[in-house]
Amino acid sequence: MRSDRNSALKFRLKGRSYNEIVHLLGVPKSTLSGWFTDLELPESARVRIAKRVYAGSVKALVKRNANQTQLAELKARRIRESSKKEVGKLSKTELSLIGTALYWAEGYKRPILKNGKVKTYHPVCLSNSDPALVRTYMRFLREVCQVSDEKISADVRIYQHQNEAYLLDFWSKVTGLPFGRFKKFYYGISLSSQHKRPFNILPYGTVQIRVNSTELYHKIMGWIEGLSKI
Repeated sequence: MRSDRNSALKFRLKGRSYNEIVHLLGVPKSTLSGWFTDLELPESARVRIAKRVYAGSVKALVKRNANQTQLAELKARRIRESSKKEVGKLSKTELSLIGTALYWAEGYKRPILKNGKVKTYHPVCLSNSDPALVRTYMRFLREVCQVSDEKISADVRIYQHQNEAYLLDFWSKVTGLPFGRFKKFYYGISLSSQHKRPFNILPYGTVQIRVNSTELYHKIMGWIEGLSKI
């Protein structure tokens, strides 16, 4: 018997895989397949081979999933970059529609009640935690609604662990409003959001932008009504 065949049989009976034996002896798999055709393996060898096959399958699956994740992330980045380039400079009409839609979704629209009676005045008020959304809304107020900064005020809702001075500086830069236009800081979470989301997903708290203009409020509500009929 060839010495390498004898060694291969010993390795196989110990539960070595074809790949292991090829690596150890340099014998082709086709040759090993011929040698081991009628070979009966002991239980310990079958268990070792089965464990190795399972481990190899798991490793291959993990690698395949990792590759698929990387490909998915790359595809997502390419799609986002491509779609981002499709958005050009906004016209005043487009900004008007965007700002109206933002207020429709996020603005304060309920009638104001006092002593059980509906009041005739109503501020234009929007709250949000997304800096990009707030920045776009500020453009809407300034460029479309022609509201001067002297008529815009802001309040900030933050959590106890957050730094008030840092967030004041942060939202001042986002909104372009000076510190003096920030009126109040509220600590804690609003009742409407309580128990719905963890505090750590709002790293900048929530800013509320207010314009005390009933006329502007009704104008925006009219735009919303117009959009709803398109």
